[in-house]
Amino acid sequence: MTLQSLASTYKLNDGHEIPVVGFGTWQMDNDENTTNIVKQAIKEGYTHIDTAAVYGNEEAVGKGIRESGVNRSELFVTTKLWNDAHGYEEAKVAIDESLERLGLDYVDLYLIHWPNPKEHRDNWQEANLGAWRAMEEAVEAGKVRSIGVSNFHERHLTPLLEEAKIKPVINQIFLNPSDQQPEIVAFNEQHDILSEAYSPLGTGKVFEIEDLADLAKKYDKTIAQVVLRWSLQKGYLPLPKTSTPERVPENADLFDFEISEEDMERISALKGQAGTAKNPDEVDF
Repeated sequence: MTLQSLASTYKLNDGHEIPVVGFGTWQMDNDENTTNIVKQAIKEGYTHIDTAAVYGNEEAVGKGIRESGVNRSELFVTTKLWNDAHGYEEAKVAIDESLERLGLDYVDLYLIHWPNPKEHRDNWQEANLGAWRAMEEAVEAGKVRSIGVSNFHERHLTPLLEEAKIKPVINQIFLNPSDQQPEIVAFNEQHDILSEAYSPLGTGKVFEIEDLADLAKKYDKTIAQVVLRWSLQKGYLPLPKTSTPERVPENADLFDFEISEEDMERISALKGQAGTAKNPDEVDF
């Protein structure tokens, strides 16, 4: 597949298409700054915006979407179910509350944010299945277009796949050269589930890696652009996040160069240098 611009898409297993780069909003406040940066991202060509209930910024993100002047049908919006709403009835309420905060009639993608929250350690499978049933009903009702998961390992996905009427389209995971989670990515590929990369820049830690600085100089690009291009060439969907206005267009300028196979391997060898994923069975939330 040729990736030509921010308008390029991956086809999901349910037939819908998703833009190949998303604009992440984690750690952004629920304020005018977030509204403005979302508006800027859309102006710069981003059509894929990612938020979550727990980010606490759905109102500001939704306002930015509405004020962008771009037709809603041209945008792809993701939000996520937080750990306090696992279960059928809870998830039904949570979906409606997210839509209300966003000020939208539907979202394009809705994800279970974590598979095994602390309060559901004894019944996480049952809680996930209940939430999933509510999400499937939201698809049928037109409130959600596609559904998926985040931070799921094979052991979490397997029981869900056995019961689901609608298969997850995406597994959004911590994914960058430092932690490539190969077993999860392989399982996703086996089941036609797209691997979406949050923290594709290792929450900023990739900028401290000397090898990446050398490669950035070689390709006349920034470190961020090199790492995001690596992610695309691996077939992932990166979600770069920035609150810095000048970095919004920079993180989107990924389509006029290609990293050589040798340099792809060099980047892939940088394991453990920019953080690792949390174990979802041990998170304290």
